Amino acid sequence: MAALTLTNIDWQLEANPSAHHTDKYSSTELIVRRGQAFTVILTFNRALQTGESLTFTAETGPKPSLQAKTQAVFDISSTASNSTWSAVQQSTDSSSVSISISSPANAAIGRYKLSVQPASGGSASRRTLGTFVLLFNPWSSGDDVFMPDSTEQKEYVLEEFGIVFAGNVNRINKMGWNYGQFQGDILNICLSILDRSLSYRKDPATDVSRRNDPKYVGRVLSAMVNSNDDNGVLQGNWSGNYSGGTSPSSWNGSVEILQKWKDAGFKPVKYGQCWVFASVLTTVLRCLGIPTRMISNFNSAHDADRNLSVDVYYDESGNPLSMGNDSVWNFHVWNESWFTRSDLGPSYNGWQILDATPQEKSAGIYQCGPASLIAIKEGDVDLDYDSPFVFAEVNADRITWTYNIRTREAKPISSETKSIGQFTSTKAVGSYARVDVTNNYKYGEGSQKEREVYEKARTKLGRVHGFSATSEKRPKIDQKPEISGKFKVDGSLEIGKDVSLILVLRNLTSDAKTVKANMTAWTIVYTGKPINEVWKDSLSSTLASEEEKQFPIKITYAEYQQNLTTDNMIRVTALCQIESGIDVVVERNITLDNPDLVMQVLSDAKVNEPVNVEVIFTNPLDQEVKDCVLQAEGSDLLKGKLKIEMPSLQPGQSSKVPFEIIPTKSGTKQLLVNFSCDKFPDVKAFETINVAN
Repeated sequence: MAALTLTNIDWQLEANPSAHHTDKYSSTELIVRRGQAFTVILTFNRALQTGESLTFTAETGPKPSLQAKTQAVFDISSTASNSTWSAVQQSTDSSSVSISISSPANAAIGRYKLSVQPASGGSASRRTLGTFVLLFNPWSSGDDVFMPDSTEQKEYVLEEFGIVFAGNVNRINKMGWNYGQFQGDILNICLSILDRSLSYRKDPATDVSRRNDPKYVGRVLSAMVNSNDDNGVLQGNWSGNYSGGTSPSSWNGSVEILQKWKDAGFKPVKYGQCWVFASVLTTVLRCLGIPTRMISNFNSAHDADRNLSVDVYYDESGNPLSMGNDSVWNFHVWNESWFTRSDLGPSYNGWQILDATPQEKSAGIYQCGPASLIAIKEGDVDLDYDSPFVFAEVNADRITWTYNIRTREAKPISSETKSIGQFTSTKAVGSYARVDVTNNYKYGEGSQKEREVYEKARTKLGRVHGFSATSEKRPKIDQKPEISGKFKVDGSLEIGKDVSLILVLRNLTSDAKTVKANMTAWTIVYTGKPINEVWKDSLSSTLASEEEKQFPIKITYAEYQQNLTTDNMIRVTALCQIESGIDVVVERNITLDNPDLVMQVLSDAKVNEPVNVEVIFTNPLDQEVKDCVLQAEGSDLLKGKLKIEMPSLQPGQSSKVPFEIIPTKSGTKQLLVNFSCDKFPDVKAFETINVAN
């Protein structure tokens, strides 16, 4: 009888991906999820005889080993196993055998080589069947990333688009984002990111064996999505000057960024800011099967010295000073991923915070997380990983100081506990609505429980960093303020128009008070970093007993036009001084709205049929706008990015730009457009399109 030899393998490339929720990947290779059986059909040169058996080997990484669980050798058995690799013969049809192969729910993820060795008394050689990719499995109850709710699985693993919340506490805006985790070569690029990490370079075999653990994979990726230590994907830039690269606000999706990184020979892509880092991390984590969502935190603290308070300084003219490394960002975006915490115990399972934005080093490199969301809310800042930094982002106290540049004396003038960490937001499951998740991160501001948790966190940190929770509690502020103030917006806040505000000052005492206010306005980056002073003024006024007065302020377009960053943000400050009283700082961050970009989809969308789209932009200025470019992208709607150069627009003139999309897959898709010109860097719009078969 002829020796048994393999003539063909059928990877069942329709049935397997459909059963494993991997049918959206653009791949000719089998992609399956761990802890779940998949079927292959092997065809031999003749039928298997009684006594002939098959031995399979599945292996991953450069040095596969049984001990490291990166190699498995298994024969055909009668039943599938939950805890080890196994193969069960399902049926035989003459020379073809259908085999169901199961992997354990804690197998390392990555690309595997599968081989088979027929054994029939003689020695037959091992034959490589090919490769397949194994991913995390949120549909399997034995997996660390198991997510029981099917609508959440769809949103946090399978959804290829979403929105990012940005702006400031007074005005939250949203922009679309194309995650595109199933597009083109993205899965291969995500696996390359793991293979280029510092951990892999140091010890490839150990790194690959640890890829069974979402904690480990998430932490490695939080380091690799920024370029600081490892030539990772994105280089950060918060200077306001983005020459030599792409301005962070110009990106509309992750696919282009990841593709650029690969095409440049894995050199960092310029440039990213927090929402870009978080969006790319969302793409990579969802691609590998870890449920992930985006979180935007407003008035987000960057506590550099780990004392759970941020210090903000002004000079005596009311100018913001860059002193110390603490800062308060208008908003900051990070990720939450869903998995268990075997290292901390089951009460800390669920959402875990990961942050790829390079802010502070952790264990010597720029990485952050996973920090358990429950640990943050309960003040358990001694638990892994990076809990103190995350706790401060949402719950630090804010201390305001004046600084005398001549005498170099800093004086604390106010301390408050409620402004940091507001409107913490994520996208709703299945819609574009904003869901407020602030209460997931902390107990209600002003509640006794919130203060108890804060003091608990300070006490735990004090033990580590050698300060007493009481002695370093807060700087002593001797006096109460005698006046209060606020800036009110008077009219619309639009680029191209003057900014009209009202400074409202109120005397809190029963005695007349004379107030001198030094006022400044600076253009800023969203991190609060001042870029250029655009306006200054001062006023002096006497307020009678408990009197309130209003002072109108105007900052003209001519004053701010040249110095606005792509964030469209201005910070207005008034330093109010009263003789023998304590200084009061009144401050407001304002975000100016871009003009509208109107997008219309002109017909119903069907697979492989052209759909006409029209985008209309009207120049709202009384001057010409030049260098006009429209860009469009959308997974399964356009191949890559569409770029259309447009003519200059005269004052008040509209331009209507038609283009065509051809959807390649059915389902709900997102089309994103971005208009740029010399006066408006990134005006965005997005539209959801339902594509029929």
